[in-house]
Amino acid sequence: MGAAAETRVSPDTIFQTAMGFMAAKHLFVANELGLFRTLADGPATLEELAAGAGAPTRTVRIVADAMVALGFLDKDGTAYRNGEVAASFLTGRGPMDAAPLLRFWNAISYPAWASLERAARTDEAVRGELTEEQQEIFSEGVEAFTAGAAHALAAAYDFSRHERVLDVGGGTGSFLVAAITPFPGVRGTLFELPDVAEIAREKLAASPVSGRVDAVGGDVLADELPAGHDCVLLANVVHYFLPERNVELLRRIRRAVEPGARVVLVDFWTNATHTEPLPAVLIAGEFLSLVGGDVYSRDELAEWLAETGWSWIETLPLPGGQSAVVAEAC
Repeated sequence: MGAAAETRVSPDTIFQTAMGFMAAKHLFVANELGLFRTLADGPATLEELAAGAGAPTRTVRIVADAMVALGFLDKDGTAYRNGEVAASFLTGRGPMDAAPLLRFWNAISYPAWASLERAARTDEAVRGELTEEQQEIFSEGVEAFTAGAAHALAAAYDFSRHERVLDVGGGTGSFLVAAITPFPGVRGTLFELPDVAEIAREKLAASPVSGRVDAVGGDVLADELPAGHDCVLLANVVHYFLPERNVELLRRIRRAVEPGARVVLVDFWTNATHTEPLPAVLIAGEFLSLVGGDVYSRDELAEWLAETGWSWIETLPLPGGQSAVVAEAC
């Protein structure tokens, strides 16, 4: 039986997993070379792709053929064309533009992942300070990454029950905009670090809720939170901090609102053993290497909420391995 079992075991999973970084980097480079956008108007030859990318024909062929093998491009003779997924999400012309997310992963995440071993050995983030250009890439990438969850949350939770929504650490405000756009009577405040708030103000001014949202700069763990809100959004913030900081943050939010106010916590909440869902388990390495953070279970969150004066209301599933926990101030 031992010999039979050995013949059924294959190292394929090892190779497929270990080579995943190659597929990812090919995709990132194809995006940076503009291959998908060049093909947005129709098929193109390799020479035309190379001209659009401003790169040698031979090297563009390596990347383009990798995209064919991965299913992002189709190839017919000498002509390349976008596949269905690329046409929908990587050209800037479909229902969602994932290109900023790929740029974020390429410019910021990928270098940090290369030092994940150091982060695991030292329990410290390995990403340095962001330049102004990197901060813009970071903000746009995170917005693209969270867009699906933001719109799903707006559909799953009725924000019309609130008058003012405070988005704490909300990046460029994608969750806040999605939450209050359908409800003209609801106003919002984005509370972010000053450099991020500056980027957000420009985006919010061009959003459908430009007259109903203020962007305030500050540190969530050092400055007083803006008062007068009956709902607080905490989307993709908890994973930045270690448990004691998260308890402090939830306590600070509780002090800033009246009883009956609600907090909506969006993150990659896991099961009790931190082994599901898979996207949440894997992205823990991202949070460790970038900011020294982690992912947490719903059980851990339940303890923090009870400790800081919140009562658990419900859990709402969201795309991409995320979910939202709704709690009410006691």
